[in-house]
Amino acid sequence: MTESLTLLNAHIPACLLENIPILAPTEESLVQVDIEIVDGIIRKILPSPALFDAKSSTDLKKKLIFPHFIDLHTHLDKGHIWHRAPNHHGTFDHALTTVRKDYDKYWQAEDLYRRMEFGLKCSYAHGTAAIRTHLDSFGEQADISFNVWQQLQSEWSDRLILQAVSLVSLDYYQTSEGIVLADKVAEVGGILGGVAYTHPELDNQLDWVFRLAQERQLDLDFHADENNEVDSICLQKIAAAALRTKFTGRILCGHCCSLAVQPEAVVEKTLRLVKEANIHIVSLPSCNLFLQDRQASQTPVWRGITRVHELKEFDIPIAFANDNCRDPFHGFGDHDMLDVFSMAVKICHLNTPYEDWCRSVTQTPADVMSLSHLGRLRVGLPANLIIFKGRYFSELLSRHQSDRLILKNGKPISVSLPDYAELDDLIFLE
Repeated sequence: MTESLTLLNAHIPACLLENIPILAPTEESLVQVDIEIVDGIIRKILPSPALFDAKSSTDLKKKLIFPHFIDLHTHLDKGHIWHRAPNHHGTFDHALTTVRKDYDKYWQAEDLYRRMEFGLKCSYAHGTAAIRTHLDSFGEQADISFNVWQQLQSEWSDRLILQAVSLVSLDYYQTSEGIVLADKVAEVGGILGGVAYTHPELDNQLDWVFRLAQERQLDLDFHADENNEVDSICLQKIAAAALRTKFTGRILCGHCCSLAVQPEAVVEKTLRLVKEANIHIVSLPSCNLFLQDRQASQTPVWRGITRVHELKEFDIPIAFANDNCRDPFHGFGDHDMLDVFSMAVKICHLNTPYEDWCRSVTQTPADVMSLSHLGRLRVGLPANLIIFKGRYFSELLSRHQSDRLILKNGKPISVSLPDYAELDDLIFLE
């Protein structure tokens, strides 16, 4: 039996509609449309009023609709350890040492599984469809973490698409253990990743990593320049290495904070190389706002973000993502991509005007993850939608929208956020 549903008078960001000739967007680049859904598939998207006489119709009265979110950069393996591993100094260096101690003591399969699944529950309840997570991968930890990730990937396959990235320093790949790790990533269908640090051997390290990825037909995902050091040009070095090695896979670079404090000539050179190398960038506004420029008893004077507007001017794809949640690198967060977008709008001044910035948490990260069926609205795609009560961006980004309605294949999902108490026996150990 055919099931149909018609949504009338919906507000949708025009940039998220594909192959739909829509007229007269608002000043916020919103369009008002009617959507017909048949057997869970979008069959029609037409300018309102068009389908007002349809059966089983619901008048949304200009409520905003987004496709499901895509979270391009997370650390599910670190998540939700703040209470057992707090970072009272609030600095990046203290976060590193605190996580390392927790990693050495607790990161076995059950601990990882339960904390990572908690993050997935939060993400799904907020309307996320796909997640890429970095996994700390030194030594034996790689097998433990990737095995847990594979289990979760299988168990959640009907709800979330999960990708995994190995996370080590780049010099690790020049060891025999690093070669084993690269083979492991290829075996499980992951992405080769690592942290690029300013180092005399950085060019050699990058050439080697690009070679490993090319030989195994793997994409690359780097942490780069997560600092406010003027001389930190790892992003520029990565772009140069991509061009030098003629790398053909996808490349994503995260953070790139130092770009914001560098001279204009350095910025322009870097952006030209990044554009030529076809590198995508992901900014992590919440985490970098938490960590960057933190000094005891001093007010921070910069926001920790990269040059998102300049990247856009160079037509370099830029996304935003959650990064860390409730761990020493970021003491807050709930895996909610609407919160990420809201933070990005306010920190980066994306509302002058909004233009197509909502792609940064939907279509753009979906494209990076090779998920061309997600992050956009198009006739023929599954009706995987988020319906917010907010009718305009100002309403959407002023209230939390905790009452959002999430449709999967045209039907509301009945799911609630997990209770923090689920993790009490893992977190409150003393």
